[in-house]
Amino acid sequence: MLTEEDIKKLIDVFATREEVATKKDLDELKQDFVNLQTSVDSYTKRADAYFQEMVALSHKVDRHEKWIQQLATKLGVKLEY
Repeated sequence: MLTEEDIKKLIDVFATREEVATKKDLDELKQDFVNLQTSVDSYTKRADAYFQEMVALSHKVDRHEKWIQQLATKLGVKLEY
């Protein structure tokens, strides 16, 4: 049988009503997670577009640099960096 001291120990260990998450709390957490997920998806989409643009720009710069080198060679101009 449980003694009064055992019951006090159990009361100290168990969560109170205020400490237990309610369905409303869980719904709010779920909505917060959905909002966070939407924000991350939006950022990822913009970041992907940016990185694709940077790759295209890098190829364009490489192509221009190659043309400049070819022109310099044909014109006998020495390019210094």
